[in-house]
Formats: sequence, C-alpha cells, structure tokens
Amino acid sequence: MRRLLELTLLGMACCAWQPAMAQEGGQSGDRIRVVPVENVRIDYAQVLRVEPVYQTLRASRTEERCDPVPAEKQKPAEQRQEPGVFSRMVDSVKGMFSHEQDAPSPAPVAPATPENCRLVQVDRQFQRPIAYDVDYVYKGTKYRSRLAEDPGNRLRVRVAVTPWEAEAPPLPPP
Repeated sequence: MRRLLELTLLGMACCAWQPAMAQEGGQSGDRIRVVPVENVRIDYAQVLRVEPVYQTLRASRTEERCDPVPAEKQKPAEQRQEPGVFSRMVDSVKGMFSHEQDAPSPAPVAPATPENCRLVQVDRQFQRPIAYDVDYVYKGTKYRSRLAEDPGNRLRVRVAVTPWEAEAPPLPPP
C-alpha cells in the first residue's frame, strides 16, 4: 500500500515539475499558446426562400411501333347517304326472311403486319430534387446554404463565438 502511495505522489510531482521547468527554461519573450474553447449554442434563423436543385436523369429504350394498314377506299359521298325510312323497312323485312343481323358489320381494319412495324428509340427525361438552396436571415444578416432537406419556415443554426487572435509565433520545440 505504501509503495502505491509513493508511486502516486511521484507521478503527481513529475506532472507539476515539467510545466515549471518549461517556464524557467523558456526565454522571457516566449508566450504560452492557449487555445480558447469555442462558445457554441443553437438558435433559429428565419427562412426567406427555398429553391430545389434538380438532377436530370435520361433513359432510353427501344419500342416497336406499328402503323395501321389503311382500310379499303371508302365509297364516294353520294353512295354513303343514310337510307330512308322505306329502305330501312325493306332491309328489316329482308333480314327476317334471310336470318341476317340488322346492323351491317363495320369494315374490318387489317391487323398490323410486320411490314409496317419498326423499332423506335424512345428517350425519357426524369428530374428529382437532390438538394435545396436556402436563403435565410440570422440577426439581420442574410446567408445562403445548400441543404439536403427542405427546412421549412425556420432553420436551426449553430452559433459559435471565439475571440480573434493575431497570428501567434510558433512554439519552441520541447
């Protein structure tokens, strides 16, 4: 136990002795450099404007496009007139005896064939926000920062105050 106490006292004496020796051995013009601790607090600033910054992504793919084959040429205008009441009655009577449908079927549109199909490259463009340029005011001074998220109406700011010191001469080697 006594040995432990002696070692502890010896260690404390060494710690106290070295700074005293550094002061005695140093020149009278040398200054000891002290690094001040930052005074930090959190406050809020008023947001003036938020502008999203977009990233533009481009993609392309190949699609098959087919043009419809034109149907048979239509009849001239004079032959396409609506049938009158009398001709409709005659057509319906004919239909009853021949067991045909009332409504004539529309002209079939020919299905697309490989002759009128082609491969087309389709380009697409997408935009997504990747950052936000934020203008804000803190204590009457306007600032601008780029942030990852939209801050809303108020922005938390870190306020750090440290005293300014002129460039101190370098410390002498120990």
